[in-house]
Amino acid sequence: MTGVSREVPSIPSALELGAQQDELDPELLSLPDPPRRERTLALLVLTLAAACALAMVVALRRDVAYALASAAPATVGDLRTASTASLAADENRLVRGDALLGAAGGIRYERPFAEDTFRTLPVAGRPDVWVDVRVPAGRETGRWEPPRSFTGRLVRFDAAGPRHRGMARAIEQTTHERVPAGAWLLVDGEDPADARWAILMALLFLGFASWNAAAALRIVRRVS
Repeated sequence: MTGVSREVPSIPSALELGAQQDELDPELLSLPDPPRRERTLALLVLTLAAACALAMVVALRRDVAYALASAAPATVGDLRTASTASLAADENRLVRGDALLGAAGGIRYERPFAEDTFRTLPVAGRPDVWVDVRVPAGRETGRWEPPRSFTGRLVRFDAAGPRHRGMARAIEQTTHERVPAGAWLLVDGEDPADARWAILMALLFLGFASWNAAAALRIVRRVS
């Protein structure tokens, strides 16, 4: 009986395996390059969106601070004689003050979805202090007289809330008189509870900024 020879398959050596692994797959070479332009554009958009959201948070910081301020008003007394230092000590706080408002030199305006009208009038004899008052609907007549006692938010014109930003420019365009730099505005009837919307908006923009920043980091992070 003749022996049957069987061929034993040869086992590739480690060098041969390494050479096979080093060979480039033609199918992989035929794949298109990663979309670097789209990746860069997406990274730019996410970064810009995060920066804009953070800018909104910074812009709302004073409104958030007022929403968290004490609901007990600080007394500033007569607004005509109150010193600039005493007003600065109660800036962006709820204050109570008294004053005779000048009938001339102010403006009258309206707001969407509000039946009442509003007037911003200067304190008589003091052009650097103004008061924004609300006139109930139906009382806007020639016999209307502004109140002489006010309780509300005390801010500077250039740091007023969203509803009063640009008020100094509107006064100058209407009255053709310049509002002094650093002038004060007391928004009668605006207490800290009315500014709680700023907290929600700031949290919303902060969450939006965090989400965009995390998405941008996922794009630039190397995949292991």
